[in-house]
Amino acid sequence: MHITFHGAVREVTGSMHLVEANGSRILLDCGLFQGRRKESAEKNRSFPFDGGTVDHVVLSHAHIDHSGRIPLLTSSNFTGRVTCTRPTADACKYLLMDSAKIQESDANYLNYKILRSFLHGQVNSADPSISQREKKNIRAMLKKSAHELDVECIRELQERHQLERVTPLYTIGDAERALGCLEGYPYNYPVPVGDNVYCSFYDAGHILGSAFVFLRIKENGRNYTIGFTGDVGRFNTPILRDPTLEFREEDRDVDLFIMETTYGDREHEAGADLMEKLREVLIQTFSQGGTVVVPAFAFGRTQEILYYIRELYDRNEVPKVPVYVDSPLAINLTEVTRAHPETYDAAIHERFLEKGKNPFLFDQLRFTPSVEESMDLMKDESPHIVISASGMCEMGRILHHLRYKVHDPRNTILAVGFMAENTLGRKMLELGLEYERSGRAGPPPVVKILNKVYPLKARVARMDGFSAHADKRGLAKLVRNSNLRAKRIALVHGEESQSLAFSRYLAGEGRQAFVPQKGERIEIA
Repeated sequence: MHITFHGAVREVTGSMHLVEANGSRILLDCGLFQGRRKESAEKNRSFPFDGGTVDHVVLSHAHIDHSGRIPLLTSSNFTGRVTCTRPTADACKYLLMDSAKIQESDANYLNYKILRSFLHGQVNSADPSISQREKKNIRAMLKKSAHELDVECIRELQERHQLERVTPLYTIGDAERALGCLEGYPYNYPVPVGDNVYCSFYDAGHILGSAFVFLRIKENGRNYTIGFTGDVGRFNTPILRDPTLEFREEDRDVDLFIMETTYGDREHEAGADLMEKLREVLIQTFSQGGTVVVPAFAFGRTQEILYYIRELYDRNEVPKVPVYVDSPLAINLTEVTRAHPETYDAAIHERFLEKGKNPFLFDQLRFTPSVEESMDLMKDESPHIVISASGMCEMGRILHHLRYKVHDPRNTILAVGFMAENTLGRKMLELGLEYERSGRAGPPPVVKILNKVYPLKARVARMDGFSAHADKRGLAKLVRNSNLRAKRIALVHGEESQSLAFSRYLAGEGRQAFVPQKGERIEIA
């Protein structure tokens, strides 16, 4: 039996590990790499194996960095099934379709800008004093309406002028085909996923439907168990149940435990501190007439942010300005979350559900499903909160909110989760915090959003405490307090410094742990 570590190895995104046993090839996760557009596209388009040789995919949860390459796999001769929990299957119906729509939309917008710049140059070469009217005419030629590009016209003109075209990683049709492969199962229910290979899911407490995956394998007369955390959730936080610590006897002896380390060397803020810091950010921003822009993952983080804002509003501790969820995906996933109360913790049941209340709805909350509503909101300069995807600012409507808000010092960009290296979110966070530490002295840093450079004058604040990932203490608790008996622990899904630091911690605890290299193949004997 062999395991090869193909993704989220000494980095955070692109989770993917291949298990080979009894002639079966089982993929643990099939996630999207996120980072610099060109580099990520190259990584995502090429699999290190023929998709047709994979028999089965076991998906830990629905986040795109774990599920987002499934449509690419199903377009690469994969004919097997994708096994996951039922809430994960429900969420993927929206997440994968939205990922495809965003990639098509972003590719169309970038092609529009490439062509528009070319046409401006053509006009300018004949007359250096190109007028605003001529620019407007070019824009009008490339659009069907104020909010809709003429994609066919753009494609035609790009081909005629032999311009480079940006293509999406996959299309809506690809995502639809991928969804036909998904099968959802309950927690603690053994599912066959290969020849003498069974899979069981345990609640990981990370997002709705997230699971610890355990593969029980019988090969050459011996029994093996492979454990995979996917992403480990946090303990003692609202909404979801805590990560599982009690496992069935048949799953306790683990030959290899593949464990995430996103925060392998960091500790989160306490819940009370988190609420206070959020209150301070909101009050400071609203007092100067600004807007709070929150890049947030549509699934999990958005619902948690809404819960905390509702708490502050219910306590009358901040001005009750409008709160906008500007993401059709987040709107749909909030409904998916509402539809699975079996995953909630006891406090949510007692405070809201038993009283017939929805924990994620309140009077000031507004949803903006249409492009027209979203565009109007981007231009709104009155104080409000806008929560929009994607969480790492790599795609989607958040990019347009940023280009409208980033240059105004009254506004605040609030980072509420992990930003991977080489993403726009990470760059904006690092530049913004450094500018704050300097006392905002000198010219502001600049960021490039949709191929245009903007001054980063808006204030940048970070709240790591909103992360849905366990910190070092939570990861240690899973290893130390669970009833698992792991022979070896492979540390993945963390930047190299985080994984290596947690490896040293585990070594100090007498555990046998290692940090694999990307593409490393090990044998379980």
